Amino acid sequence: MKSKFIFCLLWCVTSLSAMAQSNGNKIEFTEYTLPNGLHVILHQDNSTPNVAVSVLYHVGSKNEVEGRSGFAHFFEHLMFEGTENIGRGEYSSLVQKAGGALNANTSFDRTYYYELLPSNQVELGLWLEAERMKHAKVDEVGVETQRKVVQEEKRERIDNQPYGSMGENVFSLAYTKHPYKTMPIGSFEDLNAASIEEFRDFYKTFYVPNNATLSVAGDINVEETKKMIEKYFAGIPKGTKEIPRPNITEPKQTEERRKTVYDNIQLPAVIQAYHVPEQGTDDFYALSMLTTLLSGGESARLPKALVDKQQKAVAAASIPFPTEDPGLFLTFAIANMGVEVNDLEQAMDAEIERVKTEPLSDREFQKLRNQVESNFVQQNRTVAGRAESLANYHVYFGDANLINTELQRYLNVKKEDIQRVAKEYLTKNNRVVLHYLPKSAEAKQ
Repeated sequence: MKSKFIFCLLWCVTSLSAMAQSNGNKIEFTEYTLPNGLHVILHQDNSTPNVAVSVLYHVGSKNEVEGRSGFAHFFEHLMFEGTENIGRGEYSSLVQKAGGALNANTSFDRTYYYELLPSNQVELGLWLEAERMKHAKVDEVGVETQRKVVQEEKRERIDNQPYGSMGENVFSLAYTKHPYKTMPIGSFEDLNAASIEEFRDFYKTFYVPNNATLSVAGDINVEETKKMIEKYFAGIPKGTKEIPRPNITEPKQTEERRKTVYDNIQLPAVIQAYHVPEQGTDDFYALSMLTTLLSGGESARLPKALVDKQQKAVAAASIPFPTEDPGLFLTFAIANMGVEVNDLEQAMDAEIERVKTEPLSDREFQKLRNQVESNFVQQNRTVAGRAESLANYHVYFGDANLINTELQRYLNVKKEDIQRVAKEYLTKNNRVVLHYLPKSAEAKQ
C-alpha cells in the first residue's frame, strides 16, 4: 500500500511539473527575421546581471564535399583569428577584459559561437559576432596557423587518447553513403590539400546572415537590444550563393558489421552502434528515454548489471546522437581486468534483450520520467542554456517554442514505446560492433 501511494505521489508531481512548464514557468521570447535573412531570438531574464550572445550557423561536417572534410570545424577555429577591425588573436582578450568568457563548437549539423558577458557588455558581444559574420580574416597567415592548431588538436584528443578513435571508427563503419561517415574534425590530408580560395568560398557560402540564427538571452531590454542588432547586423549583405543541403539517404543496413581496433590501451572495450531515426521523431524520444533507462546514473541498468553485479566492466553507458538526419544509438563498456571482450559483449546484449522481453515496472518507469524531466529542466536552467536551446529549436524544427513544449513529447512516451523501439532498432542486423583491444594483443593474432 505504501509503495502504491509513493508511485501515485510521484505521478502527481510529474504531471504538475509538466503543467507548470506550459503555464507559470513558460520561457518568454521575441523572434523576428531581418531583411538579410538573419533570424533573431531574444529572451529577457533580469534575475541576474549576465547575458549570453550566440550565433548558430547551420553548417556542420555533413555540408562538406568529398575530399574536403574538416572545413566546418576548421572555421570554428579560423573565425577567432580576427577581422578587418579586430586584431589577430584579440577576440579572447576583448571578452576576458570585459569579464566574460567565449567558446564555440562544431557538430555534424551546426557550428555554434557564444559569449557569456556581464549584461552591460551585451553590445560588445553583438559587435564581435557581427564582425565575424561580416568580414572575418580568411588569409594565408590565419589558415596556416589554424591548420597547425587543428592538427595538434586531433593528435591530442583523438590520435593519442585512449579509445579516442572510437567516433571515427564507429561512424565510418556504420555509414557507407551519408556524410555522417566522416567525423567533424576531418583529415589532415584534406585540410592540407585545400587552397585559400576554397576556404574563402566556404566562408562566403555558409557564414552569411541567411544561414544564421542570433540568440540573445539574459539581462537585456528587448527594444534596446533590437536597436543594437539593427546597428550591427542589418547592413551585412545576404549571402548570394546557394547553401548546399545534402539529400543523401543512408541505405538500410541488413547485416551486422564488425571491426577490431588495436589501440594504446590496457583494458579492452566493446562499442555497439545501432541506426536510429533523426531527432524530433516520436521514436527518437522513446530511444532517448531508453538511454536514460540504460545509463542514466549509477543505478541505471548497464552500470548496475555490468559494473556492480557482474563486475565485468569498469564503465558502461549508452548514448543516442541527436542528429538532423537519421543517426546512431551507442552502447559501450570498458572491460574489467581479465574479462574477455566476447564475454563483455554477451553481457551487454543480455541487458538489451531484457528491455525487449521484460516490461518496465511502474516504479522504474516513473523514476525514468522524473530523470528525464530533471535533465530537461537543468538543460534550460541558465541563460546560456536557454539561448542555445532556442537557437537549436528554431534551426532544426522551425519552432523555438519547443523550449516550452518539448518536455511533453518525452512525457507522452509510454512504457510500451520503450520496449517497442528496443525491439525495432536494437537488432544485430542494424548495428556495427567494435572490439577495442590493447596493441599487445595484436602480436598474438
